[in-house]
Order: sequence, then C-alpha cells, then structure tokens
Amino acid sequence: MAEKGIFEGLPWWVKWIAVPVLVLAVFGSLIVSVLGFVLTFAFKLLLLAALIGGLVIVVKKFTSSSSSSKGDW
Repeated sequence: MAEKGIFEGLPWWVKWIAVPVLVLAVFGSLIVSVLGFVLTFAFKLLLLAALIGGLVIVVKKFTSSSSSSKGDW
C-alpha cells in the first residue's frame, strides 16, 4: 500500500501559493519576532566583538609605549 501525500491530487497553486500564505498569516508575527531577535542578537554580538577588539588594541598600544619607558625608572 503506497503512501499518498496530503497534497496529492490538489492543484499546484494550493501547494505553492495558498499554503504558504496561510502559514504566513498564522505564524507571520512569530516569524518576524524570532527573525528580529536573531538579527538583534547577531548585531549586539558583532558590536561586542568590535568593542573588545578595540579595547585590546588600545590597551596593547598604551602598554607597549609605557613598557619602553619602564627602563627610565
């Protein structure tokens, strides 16, 4: 006994137009909020990485210039 798909025998527009529209109508706000959260999280993660990288560069620059003056003490 062969399994038949749930959409078998239906017109193509039901599979490719009607069903996605219904899914977006029902879950659209959930999809948008999850996508917004993921993009916000990714932006904040990249911002944090840039700030930490900048801090490391600034600290290394100041410690390397002050370490050369340590011989004066």
